[in-house]
Parts: sequence; C-alpha cells; structure tokens
Amino acid sequence: MSDPMSEWSPNSWRAKPIKQVPDYPDDAALSVVEKRLASFPPLVFAGEARALKAQLAEVAAGRAFLLQGGDCAESFAEHSADHIRDFFRVFLQMAVVLTHGASLPVVKVGRIAGQFAKPRSSETETVDGVTLPSYRGDIVNDIAFDATARVPDPERMIMAYRQSAATLNLLRAFATGGFANLERVHEWTMGFVKDTKAAARYEEVARKIDDAIEFMRALGLTAENTPSLSETKFFTSHDGLLLIYEEALTRRDSITGDWYGTSGHMMWIGDRTRDPDGAHVEYFRGINNPVQIKCGPSLEIDDLRRLMDILNPDDEPGRLTLITRFGAKKIADDLPRLVEAVKSEGRTVVWCCDPMHANTIKAANGYKTRPFELVLEEVRRFFELHRELGTFAGGVHVEMTGREVTECVGGVSAVTEADLEDRYHTHCDPRLNASQALELAFLVAEEMRDQRPRRERVRAAI
Repeated sequence: MSDPMSEWSPNSWRAKPIKQVPDYPDDAALSVVEKRLASFPPLVFAGEARALKAQLAEVAAGRAFLLQGGDCAESFAEHSADHIRDFFRVFLQMAVVLTHGASLPVVKVGRIAGQFAKPRSSETETVDGVTLPSYRGDIVNDIAFDATARVPDPERMIMAYRQSAATLNLLRAFATGGFANLERVHEWTMGFVKDTKAAARYEEVARKIDDAIEFMRALGLTAENTPSLSETKFFTSHDGLLLIYEEALTRRDSITGDWYGTSGHMMWIGDRTRDPDGAHVEYFRGINNPVQIKCGPSLEIDDLRRLMDILNPDDEPGRLTLITRFGAKKIADDLPRLVEAVKSEGRTVVWCCDPMHANTIKAANGYKTRPFELVLEEVRRFFELHRELGTFAGGVHVEMTGREVTECVGGVSAVTEADLEDRYHTHCDPRLNASQALELAFLVAEEMRDQRPRRERVRAAI
C-alpha cells in the first residue's frame, strides 16, 4: 500500500507494480539514454510550476477557469513552426471567447511540448493476420506497421526532449513576443474558419475587445505600458506515462529544496494508471508540480479518497485537478458520486471535463471518430450537474488542433463520416479542428455565464 509518509525519491516508483510500460530490448542502451537525459537542462522551471499551481488555486476557488487542450499525441514527423503557430492561434481565440464571455481569467495549459506517450488497451495490434507490438507514441516506437519500427527505442526519448525544447522556445516567444497582443485579436482567425458561424461570432467578440482597448488607450493604458495586453502566461502539460523519462528529468529546486518534474509544468495520471498502489501514483506523490487524475466510470470512491490522501495530503489548493471522462450518456450517473465524495471529505480540487475520450465511436467506414454533438452534450451536462451539486465547473480538457482536419464528425464545419478520409491526420485519437474548437469555446462561455451566481457565492464565502 502507498504510504504518503514513507520516504520518496525520484526512482522509488521502481519498487511498485507498473502498467503501460514498454519492453526495451537493450537495457544497456536504455541506461545510457537515461544518464544523458539526467544531464540535460530542465525543460521547465520550478517557479513556473508554482505559478501554475497558484493560478489553479484561483480556479479551485471559482475565480478563474482552466482551458487545457492540444494534440492527442505529438509526432516527430509533423513538428513545424506553422503547426505550433496554428495551434496557439486557435487556443488564443478560445481563451479570448471564454474570458470575454464569462468575465473570468483563463488559465491556459496546452497538451504540447511533451505529449508523446500513449496508453494502449492492448499490448499488440493485428493487421491482415500480422501481429506486432502496439504503437505507444513517438517517444517509444514508430507508428509504421513494421516489425522493426515497433521495437521500443530509447533514443526516441532524446528526440522527444529536443522537440519539446524547440516547441517550448517557440511557445514562449509567441506568448511574450507580441503574437498574443490583444490588439491583434482580429488576426488570429484561421483562413478556413472565416466563413463559418463561429468566425462571425468571434469577430463580434473581437470588435468589442477593440472598443475596450480604445477606451483603455484613452485612459493611458496601452500594450506598451500594460504587459497583460501584449503577452500571456502559457503552460504545458502531458500524460506522465513514461516514468523512466519523467524520472530522468526530475530536479530538486535550488530555492525550496523540493522535487519537481521538469518535463512539463503539469502532468496527469491516466485512467489506466491511477492505481493507488502503483508506480505512477508513487512517482507523482513526490513531485511538487500541480497534478491531474483522469477519472473514468471505473474509479471507485475508496480509490478516489486514497488518491487524494496520497497525492495531496495537505489539501493544497491548486495541487490536484480531477479530469472527468464519462461520456455524454454516463456523466449523470458517475459525476455526482465523485463530487459528493470530494465534498464529504472537505477537499479542494479543480473539476475539469474531458468530453473527448468516452465519446469515441467507430464509423461505418472503419475510422475512429467523435460526434461533436456528444462532445457538446457532455460539456453541457458537466456544467448543469455542478450547478445542481453546488460546486464549480472549473475547466475543459480537449484534444484539438489548429489544422483543417476531418476527424470529429459534425460541428459548423459539417464533417460527415464520408469526409473522414479526406484529412484524417491524427497519430492516435480524433481531434477537434479549429472551427469545432471555437464553437466549443462559445458553448463553454455561455455555460460559464450561467454559473456566475455560484461563483459569487464562493467569493462571499471567502
């Protein structure tokens, strides 16, 4: 049993049972890579992780909202400045819609610069009678259905680190170098979104922001003397699945002496790896980053209580986010029991909705897809149930891209099952395209406005 008071070290997880681990054939080569990674500079810094935790504490108190999104799985082949820029641009649009619509600060967290490892439901995959190891993400093996390509290769962790470093460098430049300037709010619209209903609604928001900026400029507040108008805070997150990679990038903060995972500002434990006695929970309990747990229908209340005790024994605000992923048809059955359990324990958590994973279906033509209407319906029910339960619906977590893909059916882009084969580019699960992501943002903004009375009660209590 995991003991929150027992001694912890970055490698204490190795004494625990582990799931979703690749089988590297060459231990010596793996050891060399681990040592190289351990000598590399951190990708993010402890102070940045503390800043994110402070912002998430505001979410837990009902004074901010978490927007988390990005690729299902990053790939080496698709890494480019244009790809990162297009994602960041749509993400900024979503954040502007939410901030304007709900009059709340938005905590911006991308599934990027580290989202390479993927859990699998089966150890193997069979195609035309040939069985090979499953694809586990570019950090482990290659998506090509080839015996050599599917062998786990530790050198891929070095490639993932270098791509993450390059991605973070560009994201920091975008966030602070003028790209996020609110005076450029009209420039963020993607070309293929311009003729959609979502784009028209976005332009209306942009015009109102222009008016507000003109008013502030008249008062002497400009992008030059007010940093919040010209730059933004942007954080990264990923599934902390590959623990050998996470351990190698774990560092002790020179200021506080605490341990931090420096592969990203925030990591989550997946629905398949949240065993309270398992290796992943053991690793996560010792790092001081904000952490998240994916919560599906199989999560038992006793396990949730134990996870909260292990991962956040002091009930630190902003430390723990619960990402619920039940599906539109099951959320009404499963969310209330978790919420009531957290309330009965008097715990402080951020409630975040993942409306993607449990709404996945297989189309008639064999493509895995997600009906956009089910995504919207789960989000609606998430907000509705929290209003009924007297708790704060604090965030959404979506798989999305800035590209004009055809992976999720429906939405203002009217993607049909027949369209899926046109631009189905995902390395794993289907993602919202830019217009669908923007349409979702407008729905969330409307739901956030409806929970304002709850937010005011929270403020009064504080």
